[in-house]
Amino acid sequence: MPVHTVRPDLRVLNDSIEVPGIGHLPVNAFVLLAAEPVVVDTGLGLPDRDFLETVGSVLDPADVRWIWLTHPDRDHTGGLYDLLTAAPGARVVTTFLSVGLLSCERPLPLDRVRLINPGQTLDVGDRTLTAYRPPLYDNPGTVAFFDDRSGTCFSSDCFGGPMPSAELARSDDVREIDAEELRTAQLLWATVDSPWVENVDHEKFLAGFEPLREREPELILSTHLPPARGLSGTLIDRLGAAAGAPAFVGPDQAALERMLAGFEPSGGGRPRVVPGTPG
Repeated sequence: MPVHTVRPDLRVLNDSIEVPGIGHLPVNAFVLLAAEPVVVDTGLGLPDRDFLETVGSVLDPADVRWIWLTHPDRDHTGGLYDLLTAAPGARVVTTFLSVGLLSCERPLPLDRVRLINPGQTLDVGDRTLTAYRPPLYDNPGTVAFFDDRSGTCFSSDCFGGPMPSAELARSDDVREIDAEELRTAQLLWATVDSPWVENVDHEKFLAGFEPLREREPELILSTHLPPARGLSGTLIDRLGAAAGAPAFVGPDQAALERMLAGFEPSGGGRPRVVPGTPG
């Protein structure tokens, strides 16, 4: 996993995954090198990833004091329990609902949980983190936050977008993506990740961006987007256009069968895609 330094006190632990027919989706976690270090989300749980090793390239995992879990989807929780073991002094910052959802598979130790709701704050020694509900999300337990010292918005899934290549998904600056391609990708992701946006009240939806407009974060860090510096106004205006957009409809069984028909076994016994077919 590449590690990007976006500020002296901030690291992006970058990963990505290919979504057939959509693109290469960044899957970022973050390390905030505060007086009490914070890891934000814990990446994919795929067997070839070693999230703990990647964290260890930034700081000793035993020094982590907080694990801010923006929500309990699997692309955010891959290294959670390994990190809890390696960081015995760390507590998980998340919502009541997220703790409940996690408990359906593997309960969190409640004495290591710090529950937080939008509008509440967490003191991490040299700065205050303010929780907020981002205007777009796919899980009702989502809680993102603002870092008052660095001027950074950690937006969870909001502002995400699939990239046209794995290389761009690993970029350390979203400006490397063509502006029109980025706009299309972000509006697509809005309908994929937050399909309810089709039914929202337009004025109420736009009001959900007010905390971002008021703070004007210098840096937006999304799980599913390369780091975005100095673009908060542009990104807010862009996603405001998502209200009423038709929800994404994925491939059905007939489409899956056409995709599978395009696979040929390779010499190693694994399928490969025939040029010109989806996937």
